[in-house]
Amino acid sequence: MGERIITGLLLVVAIIHILPVSGFTGVARLESLYGVAISGSDLEILMRHRAVLFGILGVFFAYAAFTPSMQPLAFIAAFATIFSFFYLAATVEGYNAAIHKVVLADVVAAICLLVSVVIYMMKGRI
Repeated sequence: MGERIITGLLLVVAIIHILPVSGFTGVARLESLYGVAISGSDLEILMRHRAVLFGILGVFFAYAAFTPSMQPLAFIAAFATIFSFFYLAATVEGYNAAIHKVVLADVVAAICLLVSVVIYMMKGRI
C-alpha cells in the first residue's frame, strides 16, 4: 500500500513540474504562466529553457514514482527545486498573483514530497 501512495504522491510532484513545459511554446504562454512581461530575446531564451528543464525534472519524478531505487534521488532533486523556490519567494518582495499560484502549487508539491519521504522511511528504505 505504501508503494502506491508514494507513486501517487510523486506523480503529483511530477505533474506540478511538467505543467510549466508549455512555456517552451513561446513568450505569450510564458507571460500567461508567470504574469510577467518577457522583454528581449535573452530573457525569452532563459525562460523557455527553464520550461524544458522543469519538464525534464517532471519526467524524472514520474519515472522515479514507478522505480523505487530512484526515489531517494528524486526526493533530493524535488526538495532542492521546491525549497529553493520557497527561499526566493520569501526573500524577494513584491511578487505577483501568478507567482503566488506557483508558490501554492509548490506547497502542494512539498506536502506530497514530505509524506512520500516519511512513508519511504517507515518502510525502512532510508
